[in-house]
Amino acid sequence: MQKSNTSLQPQTQQPADPGTPAPRQKKQTAIELKSKQLPKWAPWGVAAAAIIAAIALSFIFTGGFNVPLAALLAGVINLAVIFAWSFAVEGQRKATDRVATTLVTSAFAIACIPLISLLWTALERGGPVLLEHPSVLNRTMQGMKGVLDQEYVAGEASLAGGFYHAIAGTILITLASCVISIPIGVLTAIYLVEYGGRNPLARGITFLVDVMTGIPSIVAGLFAFSLFGTIAAIVNPGAVGSAKTGIAAAVALSVLMIPVVVRNTEEILRLVPMDLREATYALGVPKWKTIVRIVLPTAISGILSGITIAIARVIGETAPIMVTAGFAKNLNWDLLSGWMSTLPTYIYDSQMRPVSPGVAAAASSERAWAAALVLIIIVMLLNLIARLIAKALAPKAGR
Repeated sequence: MQKSNTSLQPQTQQPADPGTPAPRQKKQTAIELKSKQLPKWAPWGVAAAAIIAAIALSFIFTGGFNVPLAALLAGVINLAVIFAWSFAVEGQRKATDRVATTLVTSAFAIACIPLISLLWTALERGGPVLLEHPSVLNRTMQGMKGVLDQEYVAGEASLAGGFYHAIAGTILITLASCVISIPIGVLTAIYLVEYGGRNPLARGITFLVDVMTGIPSIVAGLFAFSLFGTIAAIVNPGAVGSAKTGIAAAVALSVLMIPVVVRNTEEILRLVPMDLREATYALGVPKWKTIVRIVLPTAISGILSGITIAIARVIGETAPIMVTAGFAKNLNWDLLSGWMSTLPTYIYDSQMRPVSPGVAAAASSERAWAAALVLIIIVMLLNLIARLIAKALAPKAGR
């Protein structure tokens, strides 16, 4: 009996008939799939049309332009139109996705409105002062009199006074608080992540850090003032007001900075993969060297970002500086003695206690807006410097 070898022979595929419509059908299906999408300009076009329609409706309903009503109507119209259009063309899933995307984008735009408004107002009010009177950057308020502001408002003289002493005080106090806070905060976070585990001390530190994160800034100022007041009473009992110094303000800001640095650094260190640590331990590398050479360089970018956030948190504080450093009209480079002024306290003092009340108070207001713009520029420069340092210290990618 002869066995059939048909199963061992390769089967040859019959050539397709030239008249078969398969390729054409595939091409047609691809065209149909591609056609079931909204145009790329659809979200922006619908948003623009919704804004125009909302403005028109606000005029119809209120007889004028009502910003809150127009914003609410624009959001509702935008969501309704984009959902209906996408549902008709793309289906329910894509329509729901577009609605979610629209909501997220709208939330981001709403969050940017106060920031943009603040920057625009500071540039509009403080920019011309810095351009027309740049001397405010290198002058103090020592010897300032109300008659000088009155002459400036009357157009008889240029703007007198300045806030050079406030710029110097801001930089000195912020640097001193960073020197105190950054080592304590980073080392505390290293202990909590690398050594503490779940022991009672680590849990207690975590609890205290959480509590310190929410304390009011004025409480930190009162704490520092009481601490240095007690020290001053012991060292020099006859001194009056010696507790108000730059170093006291730095300690007050440190109380606010430390929990922010600890919490941010702790979260960043926990993101470092455990495999990196275990690989170094397997090679016999000590734990401290693993932390210094592997963990910290890997997390340096996030750590610096957290430190920058902490600095931005305290550089604009007013209440603790008022309590601990007071107000000063002259330049003081000594953190250990004498009152000091910072840009936030200078702005507050200029607005609340102008040199010449009345019409001439506009001069103090102009100096305050110029100081506010300088403070914003300093914060932006700190962010830029932190990003450059993080980029320079970040671990290089392997080849």
